[in-house]
Amino acid sequence: MEKNDKYRHELKYQIGTADYYAIRQRLRPVMKSDEHVREDGRYVIRSIYFDNADDKVLLEKVNGVQKREKFRVRFYNDDFSYVKLEKKIKWNSLCMKIDARLTEEECRALIAGDTAWMMKHPYGLVRELYCKMNSQQLRPKVMVSYVREPYIYKVGNVRVTFDSNIRSTLFHRAFLKETAADIAVADNPGEIILEVKFDAFLPELIQLLIQTAGIRRQAYSKYGVCRRFG
Repeated sequence: MEKNDKYRHELKYQIGTADYYAIRQRLRPVMKSDEHVREDGRYVIRSIYFDNADDKVLLEKVNGVQKREKFRVRFYNDDFSYVKLEKKIKWNSLCMKIDARLTEEECRALIAGDTAWMMKHPYGLVRELYCKMNSQQLRPKVMVSYVREPYIYKVGNVRVTFDSNIRSTLFHRAFLKETAADIAVADNPGEIILEVKFDAFLPELIQLLIQTAGIRRQAYSKYGVCRRFG
């Protein structure tokens, strides 16, 4: 299991197409593209989020609970050879992620409701989710899909991403089919989410490159937006 045991800063902005092209043009000479992208410089992310019948995770977000957590299963480019379970811990604008690899068979069993195997899993995070599926009644709730264009900068461990075409799929047993029936959730056509993540500080150079008139930092939850549909 890979564990990121320190909090990172996370800033989010909703931007339009014109601002996206302008910021990207400034970033490209300075930042490198993530090594895992496809030829077009992007990849598709699908995440299956867990919540309970009382919408505990959603309401903690809506009510602004300062420290909260959520579990999700994530895979990329519809490739089930690399699937991971993640717990994201949010503390104001700080975030920490803990993850554990799952096999495709384990992932399919989890989504289908077959969880007995989790109790003795070698990864503690899997066992933790098993306990909380029993104590908090967490269950797969919704699948969030989007296209990500990521850039990295070594100083400050900075990661800048542009997320577009955010789509939602309510829970069903066919979550892991290669083609998911989903719907767009953006309020405005061409809307893009700019995310900036870094460790202790954001280098001044990056601050200047992303600075654009009219955009303001704001709270944004892909899970929360996708839950508007059910």
